[in-house]
Amino acid sequence: MIERVSLFNKKRDFFIFIFACLLILSVSLFIEYRNFLEFNRFDSALVEASVLKQYTKSKNNRTYQVLKLKSSDGLTFYTTAKKSLQDVKTKRLKLEIWPKDLNFQGYLTTFYANSKIKDINESLTLKNGLNAYISASHEDKNVANIYQALYTAAPLDSDLQKTFSNLGVSHLLAISGFHLGVLSALLYLFLRPVYSFAQNRYFPYRNSKLDIFLAVAFTLFFYMLFLDSPPSLIRAFGMLVIGFVLYDRGIKIVSMQTLFLSVLLILSFFPRLFFSLGFWLSASGVFYIFLFLIHFKHLNKLWRFTLLPIWVYVMMLPFSLAIFENFSVYHPLSIIWTTLFTLFYPLSIFLHLINFGNLFDAPLLWLIEMGREGVLIKLNPYLFYFYLTLSIGAVFMRFFMWSLLLFGSSVFIHAIYNVA
Repeated sequence: MIERVSLFNKKRDFFIFIFACLLILSVSLFIEYRNFLEFNRFDSALVEASVLKQYTKSKNNRTYQVLKLKSSDGLTFYTTAKKSLQDVKTKRLKLEIWPKDLNFQGYLTTFYANSKIKDINESLTLKNGLNAYISASHEDKNVANIYQALYTAAPLDSDLQKTFSNLGVSHLLAISGFHLGVLSALLYLFLRPVYSFAQNRYFPYRNSKLDIFLAVAFTLFFYMLFLDSPPSLIRAFGMLVIGFVLYDRGIKIVSMQTLFLSVLLILSFFPRLFFSLGFWLSASGVFYIFLFLIHFKHLNKLWRFTLLPIWVYVMMLPFSLAIFENFSVYHPLSIIWTTLFTLFYPLSIFLHLINFGNLFDAPLLWLIEMGREGVLIKLNPYLFYFYLTLSIGAVFMRFFMWSLLLFGSSVFIHAIYNVA
């Protein structure tokens, strides 16, 4: 077998790549800053935005609605409205907003703005229609919300977020590389026999791998646009494209160089993702998968398949406790749920297509009930920074890799002790 080569064999190539990324980043930031100046040109601005979240809040003897919105230009912001405002979740609004004292960082991340709703678009979009179809397939609104999150990237209700955080399966409901991988495999299995049949008769000279990949990539690209490009999905799609290009040229895919290249290129083109928690969590998951495959490449495939989910769980647990702080006695079972999800996800899609989408409602309701109770366990920030330092060291030395595993295992034992 021909051995695949590394991406950067010379320091000069590495520095040329860094320079190119910095150049792209400079252009991207210049465009964003110019848009920021135009947006801040007047005291108020007219925007069209989709409602991501809507909930009621009380403060100082006053009750009002809080809306989280995403504009057609990619801006994410919060605003408030009267308590009497109708349910506008997933609908498109036309608003006049007053982004007082908005700086460039706030423009790139999430900001608050006073607003006045000018119009509510009641027309049914394709996404709203799909969400309505999903709701009609389920009697329980929580189950419908789960499937909407899985298929259309609809936000989960706050109670469900906490429930699935207690169970350690929040990553399964946020569309990312895991889902993209399953969808890629499904599309490939569907297209391969169709393409082979046509290729054998009409174009035997074509490169089947390239053509099928392009078909899969274009399908996933439009799906990503349909979902309004969630950060974790942008990361996954970017790595999919970069990974295929490198694979097609005989370059190693499972390497930290590949991950570094992908993250740097994606951030260069989309600097907003630098402030996205979802993007960094998604990239971290890939980092620990690569770390396992690099350090334990001597194991046979069966052992790697068995140990990888356990490794990823232990490695990502410090992130979960440092950021979300939720844990329960059922949290470790997420290793099993994650493995079963590979079968559940495509099967659930098929069942919804044939009007049997409610087949898994009872197990999902049981899972929701299981995750109702949990405890708050917070990882000390300095310990978390130490963990990140060990993670970087593990790229270069096996000693740090074993130290990393010991640290993650200790965090797991501490969490179990607190709920036992």
